Amino acid sequence: MLSLGNAFDEAELDAWRDRAVRLAGEDVDKSGYAVELKIDGAAVSLTYDDGVFTIGATRGNGSIGEVVTENLRTVRDVPLRLIGNHPAGRIEIRGEVYMPFDAFEKMNEARVQAGEPVFANPRNSAAGSLRQLDPAVTARRPLRFFGYSVAAADPATFDFRTQWDLLEQLAAWGIPVAPHRARYKKMEDVHKWAHNIEHNVRGQLNFAIDGAVVKIDSLRLQDDLGVVGGRDPRWAIARKFAPDIAETKLLAIKVNVGRTGALNPYAELEPVEIGGVIVKLATLHNEDLIRAKDLRVGDIVQVKRAGEVIPQIIASVPEKSEPRGEPWRMPPNCPSCGTPVERDDEEVAIYCPNVACPGRRLEALVHFASRGAMDIRGLSYARIDQLIAAGLVNDAADIYSLTGEQLLSLEGYAGKGTEALLSAIETSKAQPLSRLLGALGIRHVGSIAAQLLARHFGTIDEIARASSAEIGSVRGVGPIIAEGVVRFFSDASAMQLVEKLRAAGVNLSEPHQVAAGGALAGKTVVITGTLPTLTRPKATEAVESAGGRVTSSVSKATSFVVAGAEAGSKLEKARSLGVEVIDEAELLSRIATGERD
Repeated sequence: MLSLGNAFDEAELDAWRDRAVRLAGEDVDKSGYAVELKIDGAAVSLTYDDGVFTIGATRGNGSIGEVVTENLRTVRDVPLRLIGNHPAGRIEIRGEVYMPFDAFEKMNEARVQAGEPVFANPRNSAAGSLRQLDPAVTARRPLRFFGYSVAAADPATFDFRTQWDLLEQLAAWGIPVAPHRARYKKMEDVHKWAHNIEHNVRGQLNFAIDGAVVKIDSLRLQDDLGVVGGRDPRWAIARKFAPDIAETKLLAIKVNVGRTGALNPYAELEPVEIGGVIVKLATLHNEDLIRAKDLRVGDIVQVKRAGEVIPQIIASVPEKSEPRGEPWRMPPNCPSCGTPVERDDEEVAIYCPNVACPGRRLEALVHFASRGAMDIRGLSYARIDQLIAAGLVNDAADIYSLTGEQLLSLEGYAGKGTEALLSAIETSKAQPLSRLLGALGIRHVGSIAAQLLARHFGTIDEIARASSAEIGSVRGVGPIIAEGVVRFFSDASAMQLVEKLRAAGVNLSEPHQVAAGGALAGKTVVITGTLPTLTRPKATEAVESAGGRVTSSVSKATSFVVAGAEAGSKLEKARSLGVEVIDEAELLSRIATGERD
């Protein structure tokens, strides 16, 4: 399943069209364009054999997803059998599972009445519902589905010639297709359509969209244009819309403690609707940002949903905020354990240094079990909170001592789901050391540093014995990360956790792997900002699979920097040093074509 590049305005959309014309000629304009809503949901693939639904999977990384067939069978818009004149053999229908706004609100109201925590937004709720271990839970969630493409091993399976015909055929088979789709010969008409969707239609929809999708209508031209890096089609692009912005009152600034001990301020807001979602909380990142924006309790503030998901405060509205309160300051002691907080001179974050701080526990355990860390499927935020409340889990190692009897005694656990969770816990024991290091929440150690340390030292014992100088000498690590690692392994409670993990049978070593050759052999790459389609771990994996090496800091030895949205100081440093800066599309192109300097 493919990913899409983004166009944020008409000029970028025109530039995409011009590139397609350069590659495929004037036939692009003769073909015209099919335009569709970009549904903000969870991408899935539905496999039909002779018209019968047999396999359902999440998008995953585009090549490998999770089988969620039984869960998808409960989605009322997913037909168990295609209707009409459907092809024989196997086909795959791709689309988005989503949750309507009104159904999402009713579900949250019911959860409040039942004393259960509410869900944050429809998109995450849809994705989480699909990954439930018990299909009965999924069945109770108000999920819907829109289809947008179909694939088969043999292209001759289908007789339609355009994207528009494809959508019409999906509808004829009984697959719901999103409304407001259209096709145009001229890009000027596409611009008008997109403007109308963004400014008139979007606010009236009962489901979330995060833009529109523009595709060259001719399927023959789509094949001719192909994809970049096996993922990014040259024949389609997402026309992104500006985020919705609303004004509301800043009621309070509060602080929670993150998994590494970082104190994270957040805003409590007077509830306001933004893009169909009621927003009550917003991230504030750190004290310096609050001071820079001069945000004070009681202010009227502008709020947007960054990336259509995470609410952020843009600025206060001074003329509407009189009289103003006192400037806000971070508390001198951890709000959870009372330990005096610390701040390094070179950082903006303020930390609680207590590794055993109870405020760190929930977030640390959620991170430990997450897909990018130990990948314990079924161990959700709510379930971990439940396990902590029941006194069954106090640290990460306790997860591995859970029994079926203990889980079945808790509300919401059933036989099949419990077996699947215990199996996922057991499977996670075999994760490589690099995953474990990233999961432990060591300060300054992200996925890249964890890989570098694991590959250099081989075992967790060698890392624990290493001096700050030895760790800092690892290429791509440096003294700040080294200090965080040494400090972690010098803490008695941290070493006690390591020993508990060892006793539980968790792998504490890294398999020896050497990347050789490849399009990026010998290249040193830095990745910064948010990339359009690749997560940081996936981008790192792509570079390393092509023989390159990813580091966390920019220097004259850096071959090039891959910059995404909101790239910060690393981008500025690259420019000051004259280091080449490229985007994700260029990275994938170099990997695919083997282009070298």
